[in-house]
Amino acid sequence: MLRKGLIHVEKFKVKEEHLAKHVGSGELAVLSTPSLIAFMEKTCRTLAGKYLPEKQTTVGVHVDIKHFKPTPLGGEVEVKAELISVDGKRLTFWVEAWYNQAKIAHGIHERHIIDKEKFVEKIQ
Repeated sequence: MLRKGLIHVEKFKVKEEHLAKHVGSGELAVLSTPSLIAFMEKTCRTLAGKYLPEKQTTVGVHVDIKHFKPTPLGGEVEVKAELISVDGKRLTFWVEAWYNQAKIAHGIHERHIIDKEKFVEKIQ
């Protein structure tokens, strides 16, 4: 059952496709903020998914992340997500990212629980 206090941790290796110069968010060969946010969203989605029936998933609806330290190509980023609020279908997470034992980012991410089939029907 989804409840406040659940935690999930994942590790990600920074590859060429995650770099700012590759995704277009910057000119340097460092982890891009869009890629870091994707790592954070995936960690939150995985946490929620462990507790949902097969017919449901979550979709991201809000991101408020501060990315304050760089990570190089080949670096390993550890992302920790904690579920801090469950309000009906709205899930709120506190997310942190770490590289070499230093925090590189943190913030809030919200996801909504949806029925996969109904969601796809709405967009067709």
